[in-house]
Amino acid sequence: MGERQIEQPGSRYRYVVLAMLILAYTFNFLDRQILGILAGSIKADLHLTDTQLGLMGGVAFAALYTTLGVPLAWLADRVSRTWIMTTALTLWSGFTIACGFAGGFWSLFLSRMGVGVGEAGGVAPAYSLIADYFPKSQRARALAVYSFGIPLGTALGVLFGGLIAAYVNWRFAFIAVGLAGVVLAPIFKWVVKDPVRGGMDREPGEVAPVEAPKAPAFGAVLATIMPKPSFWLLSFGAACSSICGYGVAFWLPTFFQRSFGLSLTERALFYSALSLFGGVAGIWLGGVLADRFGAKNKAAYALAPAICFLIALPCFLLAMNVHSLVLAFALFLIPTGLNLAWLGPVVAAVQHLAPASMRTTTSALFLLINNLLGLAVGLWFFGYVSDLLAPRYGAESMRHALYFGLGFYVASAILLILASRRLKRDWVD
Repeated sequence: MGERQIEQPGSRYRYVVLAMLILAYTFNFLDRQILGILAGSIKADLHLTDTQLGLMGGVAFAALYTTLGVPLAWLADRVSRTWIMTTALTLWSGFTIACGFAGGFWSLFLSRMGVGVGEAGGVAPAYSLIADYFPKSQRARALAVYSFGIPLGTALGVLFGGLIAAYVNWRFAFIAVGLAGVVLAPIFKWVVKDPVRGGMDREPGEVAPVEAPKAPAFGAVLATIMPKPSFWLLSFGAACSSICGYGVAFWLPTFFQRSFGLSLTERALFYSALSLFGGVAGIWLGGVLADRFGAKNKAAYALAPAICFLIALPCFLLAMNVHSLVLAFALFLIPTGLNLAWLGPVVAAVQHLAPASMRTTTSALFLLINNLLGLAVGLWFFGYVSDLLAPRYGAESMRHALYFGLGFYVASAILLILASRRLKRDWVD
């Protein structure tokens, strides 16, 4: 698993690497989010409830995705990060193919667990690679650009998944996108090389290290970050936003079907455009704000997304209650973007709560909290509340479930505001 490391990555090559990481992350979210647009077809074919769909999309995926992320990140602090990411990409793509052959709830549930197993090794090593390819002054923007994989993957998953399901069937949609990921894996490994850990943390004029620092024990990582309030506040603040963010992303296509009366093709086109344009704009905004204001005041890394969430809440409510599709699209663009603006600032801040040799494991612990709550709770919560309210509201039960869930934005904003007061004290340069 070891390989020669790049000591001083060239400026052009680092952007090639970033492009490959974005592509891998796009497939990560494509395989993850495709279930949302296919939910209606799967529900009808396999005779499932909203609660079962929520469990399949959330708990099934998050159970091993979150728990395996930490040991895989610990391993990535010691061996080749690119080998781990290549293996992960192959695994999650293979299990996505398996989803297309599922015959019932449990076979699809287990296949989604397999997708989570693969994706567990896909994100934390990428965060660490970016931190070692880009200098401090560019990291928030680089991490934000990497996060473009979220709206790109979501948009492509919704678009291609919806269109393939409409013209062929939902099973072939899983098989097609899974095969594409399997093809990408060896190309990714051939292009992306491991840089020296901490090589971009040096001061101007300082010689870059020729060897990576020895990775510390897992207990040492815990001893470093657990006493820091900002780690917990950032993690749970991001988790609260992800409960809403993941839940809304998964269930909005269902809302568009039941409340707006859109067909599968119309939902695919409508929501993929929302995810692409709103998501990319919001992520870029968060990264730019963090790099611009964070240099002067570390609190900006947490305050910027907190403000975004407070603006997103009323915009979502308004967008869900207009009768014009054109107006609804324009209104949904705002919260779709602001919902993802936290990624660059918060992830960049987490990277600076521990030394370079601990970054992958620290990121994995952050992702453990964020995804365990965001994925496992978020998708299940909206489906459960929808089933609970169905006897009273019928087809409109998902609308009212979304109303309840948007309250998590307020909780997230409060936690991030509290985190902003501790960041300067907990920061590691």
